[in-house]
Amino acid sequence: MKLENNIKDTALIFEGGGMRGSYTAGMLNVLLENELYFDYVAGISAGSSHSVNYLSRDQVRAKSAFVDFVLDPEFGGWRSFFKGEGYFKSKYLYEVTPLPGAKFPFDFETFMSNSATLKIGAFDRDKGIVKYHSKDDIKTLQDLMLIVRASSSMPIFMPETEFQNHIYVDGGLGGGIALDVAKNDGMKKYFVVLTRPKGYRKSPMKYSRIIKTYYRKYPSVVEAMMNRHIVYNQTLEELEALESEGKAFLVYPEVMPVSSRETGYSKLHNSYQLGYEQGIRDLPNWKAFLF
Repeated sequence: MKLENNIKDTALIFEGGGMRGSYTAGMLNVLLENELYFDYVAGISAGSSHSVNYLSRDQVRAKSAFVDFVLDPEFGGWRSFFKGEGYFKSKYLYEVTPLPGAKFPFDFETFMSNSATLKIGAFDRDKGIVKYHSKDDIKTLQDLMLIVRASSSMPIFMPETEFQNHIYVDGGLGGGIALDVAKNDGMKKYFVVLTRPKGYRKSPMKYSRIIKTYYRKYPSVVEAMMNRHIVYNQTLEELEALESEGKAFLVYPEVMPVSSRETGYSKLHNSYQLGYEQGIRDLPNWKAFLF
């Protein structure tokens, strides 16, 4: 039996941002608690985890993925980074913990029964483009989690991910906000959950020499990382124009108390709670836009 959705004319878009997603998780659970079910969901990087947890309607996992995970001794850190497993131990996080009976099992059956369209963006290392995967690419839980892992493979800090004979790095290299795919799919309204406060603009990459050395065999990755701030800022400006036309609702965090690589449980839990409380306060405005 298919899960039906009650918001059919608006795309829900989750921005990435690593562990800043703890704040977004609180807002996501406000959406679920109030049965705000979008029929079109798109996400990149951390936003891909939000997208699939949202579609499986799993409030516990939505929080755990950005808060409780860090209590797992296998979560990651500098030790696993220097062993080549990633600062966030991606193979373990995305391919082991979601399994049935594991620490953070993913409800694949409910996810697949949700009738919503899903788009997850990952950057194809060799083609130099963002590839958006959909449910057409997903036959098994392993397929889904490899797609999410591919989208979330932070350059340098996490290993690249192979899926269907392609090598992917973080989808954020293409900008980080999946507005382009929603527009191409014909969506006209957008509800966008961002992970930076209002007025933020991304600066050029600081460590360009390190990036150019590390990815010297993959010039398309270097080019994307050098231009990412331009694409990101242009997307924000487009979203602000759409908002002024009444076609977009931009959900900004009032504060952002953690960085993308935060691993402290208390800080992440606080971040989640702040996001949740803001979502409760802002809920009437959300509903006014959506309905």
